[in-house]
Amino acid sequence: MNEKTPTTPATTTPLEAVLTRHADAETCADPSSVMTLLADSDGTAGGCTSYRSTFAKGAIGAPAHFHTRASELFFVISGALQVLVGEEVTVLEAGDFLAVPPHTPHAFAAAPGCEADVLFVFTPGMGRFDYLRLLGRVMRGEADPKEIAESSERFDNHYVDSPVWRAALERSA
Repeated sequence: MNEKTPTTPATTTPLEAVLTRHADAETCADPSSVMTLLADSDGTAGGCTSYRSTFAKGAIGAPAHFHTRASELFFVISGALQVLVGEEVTVLEAGDFLAVPPHTPHAFAAAPGCEADVLFVFTPGMGRFDYLRLLGRVMRGEADPKEIAESSERFDNHYVDSPVWRAALERSA
């Protein structure tokens, strides 16, 4: 009989909790939304990235896109969010949760006639705060939109065409 010698687990540094106080959180704003940056991957040992967005009525959050390395989680705090997942458009209301796995096209906007307050979480995390800052600069006319396309691999944000999403936005207008 072969007996295995017990091994001692490798010593690891315990992860520290991440606390972001509302008063201390960085915000990025554009004409139709405010993003409150809560935790980026460097502070969570790559575990997650999280931010909160408040959308004005009629605000378009993101065109159709997908991520190759992360799931994107949505939790609607208040209001309603219209979302595309794959080829289906639905409305998430306060208290609704959605998890979109990697490689799944998705998009979002405030639901017609509604504002939306949404918590977003990416897992595993990756540095996305610079992307959110860039989006704000582009929306305010302070940066060239080409910078977004050029950053797709760095931020794992790959835009796709979605006739279903375009039609949904046209109906909402």
